[in-house]
Amino acid sequence: MTAIMTKESAVLEGAFLSADKLCRPASLSSVQKAEWNQVGKPILQAVGQICRQDEPDSHPDPQVLNWKKRIICIVWQKLLCAEAKEDVEETWRENSLFCLQNSLPEVNSVVLLELVKSTAAAKIFANFLLHLPLPSICIELKRLAQHVRSDPKREEDVQFLLDVWRELWKGKHETKVRDGECIEIMFASHFARLSSKSCSLSPQAAKRLKLDTPGLPASSANTDVLHILLHTLKDMTDQVSSTDLCFQSLSVSLDALYTSFLIDQEVILSVKEKLCILCKFISAGGKKENVTAELVHEAQRNLHASHSPSQFQPNVMKLGEALKIITELAQCWRDRNVLNICDGSVSSNSVLQLEQSIQRVVTALEVKHPTAVTEKNILEHLLTSLAFPTIESSPEVHAKVITTIIRHRLEDYKNVAVLFATETSLDCDERWMDCLERNQAAFQQHGIVVSLSSTLMTKLHGGSSDVGRNRKLMKIIADIFSALSLEDKNKALGAMVRLSSRGFFGGSVPSAVTQGFEQELNMAFNCIIQGGGGTPAAVSQGTLTTAVSLVARVAFQNPEAALRSCCHSAVFNKGAFSIVGQILQQLPGLRGQSGVKDEEETKDTEGKKHVGRNAVRACSLLCRCLKEMLRNKSLSANDKEQFVKFVGLLMLPDAHEEQGRSFLSPQEVVNNFVLPNISAEGRSSVNTDLGLQLLHIALSMDIQEPQHPSCHWMLNCSPVPLLYILAQLYNQASRCWDQPQESTIHLHFMSSKELLVSILTRLGQVVGSVVEAVPSKWSRALFWLYNKMEELDWTARFYLKPVWGQHFKNEVPSSLLAVCDLPEQDWSGLDLPQYGQGTGLLAWLECCCVSDSLKSTMLSCLSLDQRQPDHVNMFSKGLLVALTQILPWCSISQWTRLLRVLRELITSGRLNVPFSLEYVDYLPLLDLRQFSCDLRLSVLLLRVFQLLCGSSCSHWLSASGCSHVSRLYAHAVRDIINSVKAKLPLSSPGAAAGSASISLKPPASIESSPCHISLEPPTMYEDPLTDSGNSAWVSRESHLEIEGEAAPSQEVLFVLSQLFCHVQHIQVMIPGGQSESLFLCSLEILSHYEATMATFPDSCGPLECNNTRHFFSTITDNLDNQEMKAVLLQKIAQLVSSAA
Repeated sequence: MTAIMTKESAVLEGAFLSADKLCRPASLSSVQKAEWNQVGKPILQAVGQICRQDEPDSHPDPQVLNWKKRIICIVWQKLLCAEAKEDVEETWRENSLFCLQNSLPEVNSVVLLELVKSTAAAKIFANFLLHLPLPSICIELKRLAQHVRSDPKREEDVQFLLDVWRELWKGKHETKVRDGECIEIMFASHFARLSSKSCSLSPQAAKRLKLDTPGLPASSANTDVLHILLHTLKDMTDQVSSTDLCFQSLSVSLDALYTSFLIDQEVILSVKEKLCILCKFISAGGKKENVTAELVHEAQRNLHASHSPSQFQPNVMKLGEALKIITELAQCWRDRNVLNICDGSVSSNSVLQLEQSIQRVVTALEVKHPTAVTEKNILEHLLTSLAFPTIESSPEVHAKVITTIIRHRLEDYKNVAVLFATETSLDCDERWMDCLERNQAAFQQHGIVVSLSSTLMTKLHGGSSDVGRNRKLMKIIADIFSALSLEDKNKALGAMVRLSSRGFFGGSVPSAVTQGFEQELNMAFNCIIQGGGGTPAAVSQGTLTTAVSLVARVAFQNPEAALRSCCHSAVFNKGAFSIVGQILQQLPGLRGQSGVKDEEETKDTEGKKHVGRNAVRACSLLCRCLKEMLRNKSLSANDKEQFVKFVGLLMLPDAHEEQGRSFLSPQEVVNNFVLPNISAEGRSSVNTDLGLQLLHIALSMDIQEPQHPSCHWMLNCSPVPLLYILAQLYNQASRCWDQPQESTIHLHFMSSKELLVSILTRLGQVVGSVVEAVPSKWSRALFWLYNKMEELDWTARFYLKPVWGQHFKNEVPSSLLAVCDLPEQDWSGLDLPQYGQGTGLLAWLECCCVSDSLKSTMLSCLSLDQRQPDHVNMFSKGLLVALTQILPWCSISQWTRLLRVLRELITSGRLNVPFSLEYVDYLPLLDLRQFSCDLRLSVLLLRVFQLLCGSSCSHWLSASGCSHVSRLYAHAVRDIINSVKAKLPLSSPGAAAGSASISLKPPASIESSPCHISLEPPTMYEDPLTDSGNSAWVSRESHLEIEGEAAPSQEVLFVLSQLFCHVQHIQVMIPGGQSESLFLCSLEILSHYEATMATFPDSCGPLECNNTRHFFSTITDNLDNQEMKAVLLQKIAQLVSSAA
C-alpha cells in the first residue's frame, strides 16, 4: 500500500480531532447514536472534501475514489485494535495504514456504522465483510443489527440494513489500488492477525470482539446470516413507513429466501432473457439517457445474485419460518396501507424488483414445496392485488445496453456479442456499426463472425442501397476474421461454404461492392505468386503463413472466387501448384461438400448412362472449380502436368488431423475426374490419359487401410465396371498400331499402357481383397466381369487374377499348351481365331510380358528338348518371328521383362543365336566368352529389325509405331551397355575423376529430312564406345590397381564397336532413317568408347585409332540426315584426336 498523501491525512486527522472535542467531556469512543448528527459533521465534511462528493458530475481519479474505502478501513481497524488492545510496537510494523490510524482518536462502533451509513458506503462495508470468515461476518452483522435497532430508530437505518444485505448477496467486488495491493485482502489479513490473539485478551475485550477462534467456538446460531438479517428486519417493522422501502424490504427478503431454500444451482437464462431484464431495470431506474458501464455492471450483479444459490446457506432457519416472517411482514404493511403502489414515492425499480421476486418464489414453491399453500396464496394475492404496471424498454435502451456490455467487456460480453452480430434493426445502424468497428476484438469468435456475415448477407441480398456502409461492414468483418486463429478461421470458412458458396456475393450485389473485392482477390494472388509461389522451391514458414492468411481472407468473402483463383494459379503458373496446395491443406474448412452439381454439368450428363452413375455424387466446391476450369480452359502439356501434381498434393492425408482426411478425397477425385473421362461417352485420348494419371495417384495414396477390406473407399467408385473399362483400354492399347475403326478411340501413347497395367494390377488387388472378405456378395459381379472379358485381349485376365482368386482357371490360347507343359488343374486352352497353328511361342512371349511370376512359370514349363538340335533350331527361328510380332506392342516394363527372358534363354542354351562377324575382315585374338550373351542378344535384335523393316513388314507400322520400337531398341542397347560395363573392374573410388562427362543434345531439326539408305557394311576388327549419360566409367587409377589379371578393355571396345554397327544399321533400316532415340544411342556408345580408351590407353594403338576414325566415318556416311551425320562425324573426330 502506498503512503497516504499528507494533505488528505491532515484533513481527516483534523476532522476526527474536532469531532472528539465536540464530545467533551466524553470522547468519540463513547459517543451515542443520537449524538452523531452533531458530532459527526466535521468528519462527514472532511470525507466529502477528500472524496469530492460536492462534485457529483466529476470523474475523479480512481485513486481518489479509493479514499472512501481507505477511510472506512482505517476507522474499522482503529476500532478493532482498541477492542483487541493491540500493542503499538507490533502494529506499526504490520499495518501499512498505521500512521494515519494512530493519529486518530479512539472510536467506537457507532462512529464506524454511522460513518458508513452517512456516506452511503454500504457496498464498501459489505465487501470488507465478504473477505472475513463466516463466524466473523455474523459477529459484525450482529453489531450492525444491534446498532440499527438502537434508539433513535429511523427509516434510514432500515435502508442501511437492506443495502448491506443486498451487497452481501451480490458477492465480492475487489478493486486494486495503484500499487496493485487489494485493500480488502489487507484488511482481512489484519483482521485474522487480531483474531489469532483473541485467546489472550481479557474476558471483557474478548466478549466485545467475539472473533472466530478455537478458543471461542461459535454456536450454529451465530453463523446463520439469513437468521440474523431476517429477524432484524422483523424487529424494525414499524420503522418501514414508505412504500418504496416496503417494496425493497420484501424484494430483498424474498430473493434471500429464494436463493437460500428454493434453488441449488444457478438458474440459466438465455442471453436474450438476461438483456431483457437488464434493460427493464435500467429503464425503470430512469437512467435511459446515461447508460454507463457502472450502471449495467450493477444491474448484472443484481441479476446474478437473484438467480444463483446464496453463499450463506442457513443452518438454523427453515423455509417455513422464513416464509412465515416474510408473509407476516407483508400482511402487516398491507394492514397499515403501506403497500400501496399508487403512492407516487415508490420507484419503478423497486416495483419491478418486487414483482419479479414474488414471481420467482411463487413458481418455485409450486414445483418444490406444494405444501406451503397458505404462504403461497398470500404471495399470489399480493402479486395480483398490487397490479404491477408493465415496464417496457425501448430499442434504443436495448442497443445502449448491448454496446456498453461489449465496449467495457462486462460479464457475458462474448455471448452478447453473438446476439449483437444478428442485430439488424435499422434504428441502430449507426451505433451498431460504430460499436462493431471500435470493439473488433470482442467479436473474434468464429460463431460471431459467421453471424455477422449472415447479417451482412441479409442486408446485401435484401436490396440495401447503402453501398458505402455495406463495403465498410464487409471490411470490418474481414478484419475480424483475419484476427482469428487458424483453427477458428477454418470453422468460419466451413460455415460460410455451407451458407453460400459465393459468400457475401451469392445474390444480386451492386457492382460497386464487388469491385473492391476483385481488386483484393487479385492483389492476394499476385503477392503469393511474386513472393515465391511461382517456383517449385520450398517456401519459408513465414511466407506460407502470410499466404494462408491472404487466401483465407478472400475465401471467407467469396469461397468460390478464391478457389477459382487457386486453381488458375496452381495450373497456369509454373511451380505454383506446390504453394497453393500447401495453402489449401491448411484451410480444410474450404473442402465442405456442396452436394449440388452445377447447371452445365447437369446438362452435359443428362440422359447419359456411364460408369459410376450410382457413385456418390457429393462434389466439393474445389472439385466444381477444377471441373469448370477443365471445361473452359485449354490446357497445354505442362498445364496438365501441374494439374495432376496439384490434385495429387491435395489428396495427401492431413498429418495434423487425427482422422488424416485429405482436402480432396481419392473417392471424390475418381468419381469426378476419372469415371467421366474414361467412360465411353467422355473418352478422348487427352481426357483418358489425364484420368488414368489421377486414378494412379489416387490408388497410390498412403491412406490407412480399413480393418475390414469390405469398407474400402474404392467401393463407392463402381469398382467392377471400372475394371472392365480399364481392361477395354488395355485391349485398345494392345492394338494401338493397328488402323483404328471409326467407332474405336485408342490410346496414342504406349506410356499410357505402362500406367494402365500398373492401375489394373493395383485395382485388382484392392477389389480382390474385398471379394475375398465377402465372396457371396460379389459372385454375380465377378461372373459378369469374367464374361465381359471374353471379348477383350486374353492377357487382360491375368492382371485381374487377384479378383478371380480360385474361381476360374487361367485361360490361354490352345497353341500355348503345345509349347508349354502347364498343369491342367490350373490352366485351360481357348480356341482363338488369331492364334492358329504355330502361334504358341507368340502366346508364350505374351505371358512372359505380363508379370515376373508368370515369366518364371513360362520359363520353367517351356517344352523344349535341348538334346535335339533340330528342336532348338526350330524354337530359335520361331522365337525370332514371335519376338518380331510382339515387339511393337510392348511397354518399357514388358520389354525389360522380355530382355531378361531372352538372356535366360541364351545363357541356358535354349535359344541359338549365331554370331557372325559382319563388320570385321579377320577374327581378333580376344577372349569374348564373357561377352557372348551381350553380343548374341545384340545380333538377335538386329535380326528382329531386319524382319520388321523388311519388305514383307514395310507397311505394318505407322511412323509413331516405328518411333516406339526405336525407343525400345535404344532401351535394350543401354541394357547391354550396362551389362558390358559391369564386366570391366572398378576398384578405385576416384574412377569418376578420370571419366568422360559429355552433354549431348541433338539438333532441333533432327527429323526435318527423310532418309532412305541401303547399307553395305564396311569391314573392321574393333570399335570404340563411351557413355554420355554416366559420369562414372573407369579410370586410369582403377586400371593400375588391377592385380593378377588385366582388365578386358580391348574386349569391351570390340563389343561396343559391334553395338555401334548394329545401331547404325538399324537406324538406316528404320523407315525415315532419322530416329532420334537411335541417334542419341549412337552418341552414347561413342562417349563410352572414348572413356574406355582414355582410361586404358594401351587398349588401342595409333593404327587402331586411325582405323576407328575411318570405320566410324564410313558407316556414318550412310545416314541421309545431314544434321545427325554432322554431329556424329564431329564426335568421331574428337574421339580419335583425344585417343591420339
